[in-house]
Amino acid sequence: QVQLVESGGGLVQAGGSLRLSCAASGVFVANTVMGWFRQAPGKEREFVAGIRWTGGMSSYADSVKGRFTISKDNAKSTVYLQMFGLKPEDTAVYYCAAGTPYESSNPLGYIYWGQGTQVTVSS
Repeated sequence: QVQLVESGGGLVQAGGSLRLSCAASGVFVANTVMGWFRQAPGKEREFVAGIRWTGGMSSYADSVKGRFTISKDNAKSTVYLQMFGLKPEDTAVYYCAAGTPYESSNPLGYIYWGQGTQVTVSS
């Protein structure tokens, strides 16, 4: 059983930065992917970034490329999402997820989800 706990959300002004953390516990298989998704009110959940637990290959949504960076610390079993240049449209609940998706951006490939952390960007 994998458990994911997100932290680091909050209120920030446009142009500011935040770092989200996802502490993971449980057993990971070799091809586990850790992903960050977000869901704004009235919108569908969307992919933000993903990283392979083994090897570290990462991918990003076009909307966050160049502003967000996903990373991991295997020793701490923690995945991070560093967010720079935040925009009001980045406001959402951010979720951490773990699974073995064929495509990192497909939420259906993720089995485990955290409870989410709110990110609010004021203009």
